[in-house]
Amino acid sequence: MDDHTRDPTVDPPAGNPTGWNASAGRWEHATLRRATVHGVRLFNDGAYHESHDCFEDEWYNYGNGTPESKFLHGMVQVAAGAYKHVDFENDRGMRSLFETALGYLQDVPHDYYGVDVLTVRTTLTNALEEPTRIEGWRIPIDGNQPVADAVDYDYVETLDE
Repeated sequence: MDDHTRDPTVDPPAGNPTGWNASAGRWEHATLRRATVHGVRLFNDGAYHESHDCFEDEWYNYGNGTPESKFLHGMVQVAAGAYKHVDFENDRGMRSLFETALGYLQDVPHDYYGVDVLTVRTTLTNALEEPTRIEGWRIPIDGNQPVADAVDYDYVETLDE
């Protein structure tokens, strides 16, 4: 485990997703879990640009080709694609970003750091055919679809510091 991705304040998951070391009682990369929770909540709140920033900032902690990098890069593309569709009505741009995201997320485990990656991939695939499928869509994490609150917006503000 990399020391720079440790954070003992990050809560345990519901269940036993990839990334959680149950025997040690901690996340393999706790900062990845923290960024993922904030990124998903912001996405689910329609704050796609802020969600993108959460995933992108954490992505820089991992080398190319690692599962962590693939997951984070894929989620960056998911948030950017939703932003293109919802804020700019640019479905061509959304499709391009979603196709890229699907490539990155292809080999990521189905329950990665609590995110239901299989549902993400299915929704992206369906949106390639019908872009409106992402309208109102929320990403599942730990079996729920939480939305952002002040803590999530505060977190993304610290990324610019």
